[in-house]
Amino acid sequence: MNRPSCLLASALTAGMLLSTAACSSFGDRAGSGDTDVPASAMAKDSPTATTLTQEQAQAALITNSDLGSQWTATQGTATWHDSLLKGKVDANAFVTNKQNAVDCQKLLDGLYAEDLLGDPKGGQAATTFDDSGNNAQMRYQVAGYAKADVDAKLAWLKTLPDKCDQFPAVDAQGAQQNIQVISTSPPNVGDARQGLQITVDGEVDGAPSTLTLDFVAVRVGDSALSLTNGGLEGAEQDSTEQAVQAGTTRLKDVLAGKTPPPTQG
Repeated sequence: MNRPSCLLASALTAGMLLSTAACSSFGDRAGSGDTDVPASAMAKDSPTATTLTQEQAQAALITNSDLGSQWTATQGTATWHDSLLKGKVDANAFVTNKQNAVDCQKLLDGLYAEDLLGDPKGGQAATTFDDSGNNAQMRYQVAGYAKADVDAKLAWLKTLPDKCDQFPAVDAQGAQQNIQVISTSPPNVGDARQGLQITVDGEVDGAPSTLTLDFVAVRVGDSALSLTNGGLEGAEQDSTEQAVQAGTTRLKDVLAGKTPPPTQG
């Protein structure tokens, strides 16, 4: 969406026109997220940039009706959250590039703390849902940021499938883990976006377990949505896509001053 700002001098003096334009599917799993969007698409797709307020962030949250009848308000943090995401990267595995070990640890820490996009600069709100179909859990967040900070984070996330393709780690109980990171292709919405899928082979309550987790972040103006979706029985691609599409629409509506459908518990 363009934001024209025009100044027209009196007809008796020299005229001057000043205008500015603001920039601004999960498909093939082997594809990569798109953080570079053509200027024409940005101009068409971006609402008026603004600093997101707390009330706007809350209004922009998706609801279980955006996901499907199997999704309900969460009953608590999934058991795999602490067991499989609170890991320590085995830096000895990164013989040729120790910085990659640092980046992979930042990925794990960000997933565990649920702050991969960094500290918000504006309003923020989050909601969590449970999927009765495959015992998955989705955490969805909307927040205001500095645009440059989000773009830098998205660019960093895009490098992780190369830096952290496969690496070993140790969980809080000392059990060995094997972690894989691949790029995914989120729906082509918002101004910039990035998707990852993280697979963690480890243990939950002493039993061998595999966590499959989708992560997606989408920037809209100087705000962004991010989500994780998955569990020990896999991550449902359709639900991830639905959340991204519905959430981007809600966020754009809120930033444009529109009222999205009311949230539901």
